[in-house]
Amino acid sequence: MTVTNQMRLVQWGEVTEGQMLPTYEKPPITKVQLVKYAGASGDFNPLHTDDAFAKEIGMPGVIAHGMLIMGFLGEYVMQLAGDKALVKQFSMRFGAMTFPGDTVTCGAQVKEVNSQRASLELTAKKQDGTIVGMGAAIITFPIA
Repeated sequence: MTVTNQMRLVQWGEVTEGQMLPTYEKPPITKVQLVKYAGASGDFNPLHTDDAFAKEIGMPGVIAHGMLIMGFLGEYVMQLAGDKALVKQFSMRFGAMTFPGDTVTCGAQVKEVNSQRASLELTAKKQDGTIVGMGAAIITFPIA
């Protein structure tokens, strides 16, 4: 199931510890997307935009910016929070490299929950299950 701006999938009053939340699958990463991200972020390292350079240094080709993957997880957390809850904390550690053509799926498990907030464990995985990012978030619930 895909999260959209119009759909709030999580009813925060109903979540439980250990619950797996709906996942969010991004479209396959493209080389054009990497060039656009380089322009937006100011990170013009040729490892992300120049296949010849990437191959020269021993890579199979360009790789996605780690911060792009962090952005995917951040987008996911914001979608989960909806417009009535607040993201109070968000962090991520990078995992394996991500290449053009890879599809990244973001997911979360509720680690702790009380009447005011939920602590989430986040993952971003490639289509083969390889973890490309791990993180955490704290979301505070809306006031009734």
